[in-house]
Amino acid sequence: MKCGIDEAGRGPLAGPLVVAGVVIKKEIKGLNDSKKLTEKKREELFDVIIKNSDFHIVFKSAKEIDEKGISFCLKSSILEIMENIEANSYLMDGNTSFGISTLEHKIKADATEKEVSAASILAKVSRDRFMCEIASKYPNYNFEKHKGYGTQEHVEAIKKFGRSELHRKSFKLKALGEESLGVQKTLF
Repeated sequence: MKCGIDEAGRGPLAGPLVVAGVVIKKEIKGLNDSKKLTEKKREELFDVIIKNSDFHIVFKSAKEIDEKGISFCLKSSILEIMENIEANSYLMDGNTSFGISTLEHKIKADATEKEVSAASILAKVSRDRFMCEIASKYPNYNFEKHKGYGTQEHVEAIKKFGRSELHRKSFKLKALGEESLGVQKTLF
């Protein structure tokens, strides 16, 4: 029994990091990397995955990412998944095990391993739904459109309205004349 793990929201300017773990209990057709599926197909598969697997989804807020760092948030999310889902092995999409000795990793696992594909879909749909639900509270930013990623429209909204509480303040923007402070991320 393998648990696939993947994340959505590592790089956006706003919104949570979402990490999902999945153990598939019954065959699910059509799985693939969430980025290769249409929004409609991801939504359809989300419900199928929920019904046919053991899963755990972890949200880390922008505030927590700013305070503890993205790597800490990823690692603690993975450990929470491992505590909540029993499996023989745990496989994460990507090129690092975050120092977790029992975590395997594989580049492009979200496209080649069905459990990781399922985790990719749960993480992406969960994050997208959250950004759409919260969008009405922050109408100046159009979160329902870009989901917090660094589109030109989003950068322009930040220039005009500043950052909201959903924005990651540790992610510095060259477009705003902000300089990176060491380990913090500079975008655009």
